Amino acid sequence: MADQVRKVNYAYVLVSNRPGQGEKVLDAIRRSGIDLLAFSGFPAGGGKAQLDLVAARLGPIRSIARKNGWRLSEVKKGFVVQGGDRVGAVHGHLKKLADAGIGVRAADAVSAGKGRYGMILWVKPRDYPRAANVLKAK
Repeated sequence: MADQVRKVNYAYVLVSNRPGQGEKVLDAIRRSGIDLLAFSGFPAGGGKAQLDLVAARLGPIRSIARKNGWRLSEVKKGFVVQGGDRVGAVHGHLKKLADAGIGVRAADAVSAGKGRYGMILWVKPRDYPRAANVLKAK
């Protein structure tokens, strides 16, 4: 099975870096019926944590953010990769980018079970169009 590389838009919200803050955000999203394509959370410094929210459409995320008083970032861009899990699956995509002289800002990948894997990755905004071409992203 060939990997699918998808261009995605996302936004992030900064929350207090305390237990339960991410759960509150994800619970509000769950209750609204929004299916996230990807989620990433990590410390952002200054007692804050950044929660990246990747959905097929950002409109519903914006609505939920307004309703809950969250301050969403401006729209950002990334890639979601899905495919058959195999040795070197992630390496192949990173090699394509490296060979094109495109640096990866961040990447997270995980085996999804049943022979599948997923990855989200980010490049610099100026490299995004070229990276989309190199990765054959749709």
